[in-house]
Amino acid sequence: MRARLSLLPARAVLRAPLLAALLLLLPGNSTARAATDAVSACSLRGTTGWTDEGHDTDYSVFKRPVGTVRVGMIFVDFPDAPATEAPADDAAQITPGADWLWNASYGKAWLAVTQHQQWARMPRNSTDYGFARGLTHETHEAYVKDAVAAADPAVDFSRYDMVYVVATRNASAISFTPTYVHAPGTPGVRADGSLIKWAVTFGQDMWHWGPKLVAHETGHTFGLPDLYAFDAGTDAHRFVGGWDVMGLIGGAGSQYLAWHSWKLGWTANSQVVCRASAGSDTVYLTAVEYGSGTKMAVIRTGPTTAYVVESRRAIQADQGACSTGALVYQVDTSVRTGYGPVRVIDAKPNATPANGCRPLDDAPFWAGESFTDAAAGVRIDVLGADGYGETVRITKS
Repeated sequence: MRARLSLLPARAVLRAPLLAALLLLLPGNSTARAATDAVSACSLRGTTGWTDEGHDTDYSVFKRPVGTVRVGMIFVDFPDAPATEAPADDAAQITPGADWLWNASYGKAWLAVTQHQQWARMPRNSTDYGFARGLTHETHEAYVKDAVAAADPAVDFSRYDMVYVVATRNASAISFTPTYVHAPGTPGVRADGSLIKWAVTFGQDMWHWGPKLVAHETGHTFGLPDLYAFDAGTDAHRFVGGWDVMGLIGGAGSQYLAWHSWKLGWTANSQVVCRASAGSDTVYLTAVEYGSGTKMAVIRTGPTTAYVVESRRAIQADQGACSTGALVYQVDTSVRTGYGPVRVIDAKPNATPANGCRPLDDAPFWAGESFTDAAAGVRIDVLGADGYGETVRITKS
């Protein structure tokens, strides 16, 4: 059952829906036998000092992504770009992203969005805020500070964990949507006696990406890195394609990877099979789009590296997926955001993607196929499949 996003007037309170409405319990046996190695042996430590794939997220810096996250949404326009649309028109473009994230988190995280549907006039022209790729933290913080100050007479910011700043569609200079995370030890942005630690400032790209932009940018406040390539080259999405919303936001199958779900606390340790020492495990993986069952098998290959296999199906957030099967990828927690901390293995590198599909959209392995990394001593065999997932054998030599 899909959650419904309730859009509230200013200062109203939104309660999270019952989690039981979402969790999908599957028939049959969806639980793997216990692995030889403790799950903690596959919980890799992050080493980059910022957003990375490590499981030791610093929640004094990032927002813990479990339970209700109270979000205040404010709307800003500018002396050189006054709004001509209603705030509700802009909000409607992105607010369904709260439903998307709630479903993707298996009901573990709910964005309780309160809209303050009036335009707050910024003190400077939109062209004065320096929006461009490579926007510095200080320049972005100045924008957040002006937006919060402009809206403060009508908003009690002490009621919120996070702020969404939505710029009028007429402000073409506010071209993209970055995420703000307060830098510890700095004055930051304060209002109503509270420190604004997390904010997303929505720009013109929200009209391209739509509601899933909420999941991508809010994911950064949870500590997730970018999976697309900062150095775009011939394909900015050459690392993971559209298999995670932290990569190609508009991807055909952009449900969060099982690794991310585990890192965020949405997938339990009991839903993970770990192989850190020599040996083999056979496990039935329930597709990540469902809430129950074993979600992934991990083969640790080094202090910061592992291979992961999970099952994907064309349902829920992935209903537009170009292919289904066992998705295999490599994780390296020493690689910085935007430089490929996750890399999907393409089972069919020489195949031409179907019409409307991109490279890596056909990456999953099918029953009877296998992946081998001889140097790492890793082999993954897909033994069988049904409508809910795959049976795989993972081996480390």
